[in-house]
Amino acid sequence: MNLEPIIGLEIHVQLKTKSKLFCNCRNAGDPDHPNTNICPVCLGHPGTLPVANYQAIEWALVAALALHCHINHNSRFDRKNYFYPDLSKGYQITQADQPIGLDGRLIITLGEQRKRIGITRLHLEEDSAKLVHPEKENYSLVDFNRAGTPLVEIVTEPDIKTPEEAKTFLQELRLIMQYLDISDADMEKGHLRCDANISLRPIGDKKYYPKTEVKNMNSFRSVERALKFEIERQKKLWEEGNPPSGQSTRGWDDKKGVTLEQRQKEESHDYRYFPEPDLPPVHFTKKQIEAVKEKLPELPDEKRKRFHLQLGIPYSQALVISVSKPLADFFEKTITELKAWVASKENKDCVDENIEKKLIKLTVNWITTEILKLLREYRKEPEELKITPENMAEFIAMVYKDEINSSAAQTVLKEMFEKGSDPSQIVEEKDLKQLSGGKEVEKIIARVISENADVVKTYQAGKQNALQFLIGQVMKETKGKVNPKIASESLIKMIKNDVNKQD
Repeated sequence: MNLEPIIGLEIHVQLKTKSKLFCNCRNAGDPDHPNTNICPVCLGHPGTLPVANYQAIEWALVAALALHCHINHNSRFDRKNYFYPDLSKGYQITQADQPIGLDGRLIITLGEQRKRIGITRLHLEEDSAKLVHPEKENYSLVDFNRAGTPLVEIVTEPDIKTPEEAKTFLQELRLIMQYLDISDADMEKGHLRCDANISLRPIGDKKYYPKTEVKNMNSFRSVERALKFEIERQKKLWEEGNPPSGQSTRGWDDKKGVTLEQRQKEESHDYRYFPEPDLPPVHFTKKQIEAVKEKLPELPDEKRKRFHLQLGIPYSQALVISVSKPLADFFEKTITELKAWVASKENKDCVDENIEKKLIKLTVNWITTEILKLLREYRKEPEELKITPENMAEFIAMVYKDEINSSAAQTVLKEMFEKGSDPSQIVEEKDLKQLSGGKEVEKIIARVISENADVVKTYQAGKQNALQFLIGQVMKETKGKVNPKIASESLIKMIKNDVNKQD
């Protein structure tokens, strides 16, 4: 039987406001000691009244606009009623019938393909407390530091067909949140959490079958692995003639690589939603929405398109550069510095019409290969780069002008990465500058020709490999400091002159 997966995601994004959603407690999450960022409001004491955090509401609006949602001009908060140890007041303040955003979309890129994933809704809600389960103990602890933290919940349409698409969607969403600067969106730290709803159906069948909710996935890789496992598990049930008959919730066990049943999934009516009586409705005017929309920064997809179309960068490399806002900013500032250098008096004698294209290509290649390699090797993030855009531009200009060879360039860049040093200072201290000619180089080349007369004759007989040997000897004599192109041109010229003298 040919089956296709139907996958929808429910994502919670923790907003990095200074205070919690309905009280003045510091929004610090886990870093502090347990139960220190708490007050009667986030503990749900009787008689306390919530006050909505305007910054959180505005950031939820920002997220909704960035995801191309239709904005509800009149939104409201609701109570979601259920009992669980991490919910002290017995209900969660969320948004049910009137969320902030509806009918949005996010475009993902997989190889050469672009796909639209619909977004059903985006709403604001408070987080619950955190349950801590001490190892080998028969009790659990509750840390209320997280209770009341503002969350944006994003629910997708069931448009996702593969685990890879789900992972790519989450990675793109994380980037958008980071570009908006409203969340750190670090999945491993719990700033971005995801539950997946998955079912299978025969290809061509338009019916939706009972879905399974998968929880406890704390990394992009976990999401991909859990969905792959769940697809295979459900396929087996279909093949046995016993497909899932009801909705259920399963937890992902990352160590065992399996999903385990937790409970039957609740229906919406089980939560007995009703409007939150202690909070007024949220009203957005057209003017407010337009003002927020105008302040939206350039988002990852827009940035990639601009890099590709305006700077001529291959789209695959634009994807790599835009994977981090600090890295994309570093790249752009470096290009700005290089353009200023091209326009400066220092470069007035340059006759290369394609200089800007060549400098952009060099910058892209050095960042997407060597800089990223160093970041991985040293386990650093792009925002921790010690290299300034000014120094990177100077380094690229030195490479372009052949002032240093590729080996020396690697040495220089590594020291720049480690210490943040000026490239020209490193070149001077380590004596790495290439020799581009002069009497000293001519003497060395003349000596190489004299000491390798047989090889010279072989070259004169038409064997090009002989020239490579001679270039190697020149490089050896100069300890790799002579420009190979200069060495080649000088060798050919001097050998030709010797022949002319003999004639």
